[in-house]
Amino acid sequence: MSHDRPLSFEFFPTKTDAGHEKLMGVARQLAAYKPDFFSCTYGAGGSTRDRTLNTVLQLENEVNVPAAPHLSCVGDSKQDLRGLLDQYRSAGIKRIVALRGDLPSGMGMSSGELRHANDLVEFIRAETGDHFHIEVAAYPEMHPQARNFEDDLVNFARKANAGASSAITQYFFNADSYFYFVERVQKLGVNIPIVPGIMPITNYSKLARFSDACGAEIPRWVRKQLEAYGDDVKSIQAFGEEVITQMCERLLQGGAPGLHFYTLNQAEPSLAVWNNLKLSS
Repeated sequence: MSHDRPLSFEFFPTKTDAGHEKLMGVARQLAAYKPDFFSCTYGAGGSTRDRTLNTVLQLENEVNVPAAPHLSCVGDSKQDLRGLLDQYRSAGIKRIVALRGDLPSGMGMSSGELRHANDLVEFIRAETGDHFHIEVAAYPEMHPQARNFEDDLVNFARKANAGASSAITQYFFNADSYFYFVERVQKLGVNIPIVPGIMPITNYSKLARFSDACGAEIPRWVRKQLEAYGDDVKSIQAFGEEVITQMCERLLQGGAPGLHFYTLNQAEPSLAVWNNLKLSS
C-alpha cells in the first residue's frame, strides 16, 4: 500500500518547555515519514492560543512539514479571529482546522460573536477567500451534544456547504460507522473528502475516559479484551495495534481518502500502525 492518500498527525501544545521539546522531537521523528501535514489543537476558549501559535510556526518553519492550526470560535471575537488569521496567513500557513470549540466550564453559548463551526467557516472564507484549505470535524457516531443523529448530519452538511474543503472525523473503532456516515452525508449532497481520525490504543483506562467524554464507542469485544489484560501494558499495546491496523486496512480498502492519526504527542503507537500498513515514506 503506497502513501498515495493524505496522511497526517495531530499534536496538542504542551504547558511546559520540557514537554514542548519532547513534542518537537516527536514531530521531527514523524517528519521523516513525509506526512502531508501536522495539525495542532487549541484549548477551550483559546486557553492555549499562544502555545498553539508558537508550536504551529515552529512545525512549519523548523520541522518543515505544513502545519494546520485548530481555530475555534467559542470565546473569541471576530477581531481576535481576524488577528490570528492574519498571523497565520503572513506565516505562510495554508490549512486550518475550523471548530466551534469546547465550552469552558461556566461559559454560556453566548460567548464569542460566532456560535457555530459553520459561522466560523463562513467568516474565514469571507476574510481570506480561498487562501486556506479549511478542515472541519465530522462525528460518525454523532456529536455528544447533538440532539439526534439526523440533526448532526444536517449540521455537518451546513459546515461543508459553508465552504469547508474537507473533514477529519472524531476517532472511532467501528469502520461501519464511518462508511454509514459518509453514505448518509453524500445523500445530502456533501462530497468533500472525509478523512478518518485514528486513535492508537495504548492505555485502556485513559481511552475509556476519553471515549466516554467524546461519544466514541469502544466495541464491547474490544473493551472486554482490554479489561482482561489488566495492567499488562505490552499485551494492551499489541492487541490495540492489531485492532487499529485491521480497521485502517478496511478503511483504506473501502475508499477512505486518507488517515489522520491522533498522536497524543507520541510517535511509536501511530508509526507501528503506519508501518504495518506499509505506507511508504
